[in-house]
Amino acid sequence: MRATFMYGPGDVRVENVPDPKIVDPTDAIVRITLACVCGSDLHPYHSMDKTDEGTPMGHEFLGIVEETGSEVRGLKRGDFVVSLFAFADNTCAICRDGFHTACPNGGWYGAGGVGGAQVEAVRVPQADGTLVKIPTDVDTALLPSLLALSDVYLTGYHAAHMGRVEPGKTVTVIGDGAVGLSAVLASRRMGAEKIILMGRHTSRTDLGREWGATDVVAERGEEGIAKVMDLTGGEGSHVVLEAVGLMPAYEQAYGIVRPGGIISRVGVPQYEEAPVGFGSLFGKNAQLAGGPAPVRAYLEPAIEDVLAGRIDPGRVFDDEVALGQVADAYKSMDERSRLKVLVRP
Repeated sequence: MRATFMYGPGDVRVENVPDPKIVDPTDAIVRITLACVCGSDLHPYHSMDKTDEGTPMGHEFLGIVEETGSEVRGLKRGDFVVSLFAFADNTCAICRDGFHTACPNGGWYGAGGVGGAQVEAVRVPQADGTLVKIPTDVDTALLPSLLALSDVYLTGYHAAHMGRVEPGKTVTVIGDGAVGLSAVLASRRMGAEKIILMGRHTSRTDLGREWGATDVVAERGEEGIAKVMDLTGGEGSHVVLEAVGLMPAYEQAYGIVRPGGIISRVGVPQYEEAPVGFGSLFGKNAQLAGGPAPVRAYLEPAIEDVLAGRIDPGRVFDDEVALGQVADAYKSMDERSRLKVLVRP
């Protein structure tokens, strides 16, 4: 079986590994039908320490159940499933509160002995809570949109949800990557009155306009802050959805949030220390929200929306590669020549 590993900055390899096996009775083995490269995969692509072992990569996939552990009750061989990007039991108190990415019995693909999803087959812990069935006869044209529900679209949705987007609100989305564009689409569906997209790649911001962005701001830093303030009559944005994860994006966020507003972050922060004092959040009575998206909390209604044609989040995918060429997908996304790339084992 072939699987993707990262050994250091820019060093992505596809290697032969043993087939996955059931380890715990709550496991399932899934044969991957479709996977992809995530924008968050680019963070280690830039900065991870070199290693001799390699880190398994990938966390978004659709696939067919091949085998189940003795305690798996809701799945059987042959079921077509979409996975959460982080596994969870979906039964504990934390999951019942809607925060599956903090499940005490959960975890992450590519860590703790669990393989990544840019692979031919993967072991899925907590399979009953992590895998959700989709129709086996679904139109293949909808598969990219169903795959987008594994992470990218519902991460954008989570940003808007945690930011309490609603009719009448002005929303600013920082970042024109796949998550930022998904946040635009989700904000429009939640009824935002004005949606400002901060991004400078025209091919991406054009899709953002199609999905509901009323304004695009290409400027960054102080210039970008001034432009957003001008667009909001000097008041700032009720909601700021930060989909980048770098300090300059956070600085833009607190620079443009309206007094009493909310900054909702879903870009994985590449920092631990950040301003929260009078000049950033405190003086504005601004709130800080967001985090890893609990996809399971939103997944089933989103599947219905895709199958009914109400949303088409799969449009964020603008290229496809075979598993053996996955390193090319990383390179093209890193160079910004591609937005998000499908991987077909």
